[in-house]
Amino acid sequence: MENKKTDKQLMVGVVILLIGAALLASNFGFFSYEIRRYLFRWEVILMALGIIFISNREHRSTGVILLVIGGVFYLRNFFDLHFNFWQIFWPGLLILAGVMILFRGRPGSNIHEFESLGDEVIDDLAVFGGGDRVVTSQNFQGGKITAVFGGSNFNMSRARLAPGKNYIDVFAMFGGTKLVVPEDWNIKITVTSIFGGFSDKHRMLPVESTYDKETVLIIRGFVFFGGGEIKSF
Repeated sequence: MENKKTDKQLMVGVVILLIGAALLASNFGFFSYEIRRYLFRWEVILMALGIIFISNREHRSTGVILLVIGGVFYLRNFFDLHFNFWQIFWPGLLILAGVMILFRGRPGSNIHEFESLGDEVIDDLAVFGGGDRVVTSQNFQGGKITAVFGGSNFNMSRARLAPGKNYIDVFAMFGGTKLVVPEDWNIKITVTSIFGGFSDKHRMLPVESTYDKETVLIIRGFVFFGGGEIKSF
């Protein structure tokens, strides 16, 4: 895990270094007008960030989104197409939401393969709606939560995590979710948020308390104009 984190930081550092060096060279006239016209654009920065995110499996969907947005607007200028941001914003969001729902609904589409598909796993889809659910599994393994213009709330206060790493994949667009968990759960959040966020407000027991540090719930995924919250009573 530490090696992956180090590799990602190294890649980000190299990209930022190259961008800075290119800008410096441009300011001193080392690049022609045509190169500056097609290289030094905000769309190129978005595409570069998208490539970085795509290289990380946990943030691959974010990378695809950034790459597509940057690519569409870059091609608009390259081929002298005439459209503005708002002409493709809402249709693009709906297309993106549909693609994500289809992809996440495919068998085997989830990165983490669950040991079972019963009460131990949640698979929630909330579109223009939602609801409240109670999870009491004593071997909870995670699952998938998809919220588009809606959201669901999950009460897991009487549940227990399965041994080892357990994952919940989250995709929220103009929606969100709330998880109520026991205060002794070990939770890590690796959600990528754009105009949104995912907060952890559950009361972690003091350090001297005894709990299994190897048993962890990892919240990962993508949040766009939405969010999520983890709480405990």
